[in-house]
Amino acid sequence: MDEAHTSHKQVLNRLKRAHGHMHKIMDMLENGHSCVDVAQQLYAVEKAVVQAKRVLIHDHIDHCLGKSDGAENNSDALSEFKEITKYL
Repeated sequence: MDEAHTSHKQVLNRLKRAHGHMHKIMDMLENGHSCVDVAQQLYAVEKAVVQAKRVLIHDHIDHCLGKSDGAENNSDALSEFKEITKYL
């Protein structure tokens, strides 16, 4: 793993937590928990994944796109920035 990507461990931890919540949600559905409780947990998982994605993209912008030198590299960085922003 590239040392510049200090957020990867944080992103991985968020995703592991969301993964655990997903298993809990499946158990909740199998055991007949209320739809409100299930929806609340699904919302929490969704927010965790969105935040993990945001941290990853911001880290990429800071550490990968911010290091470009020269016109050609700036053009490549701009293209990559445009590509990654579609996931925001």
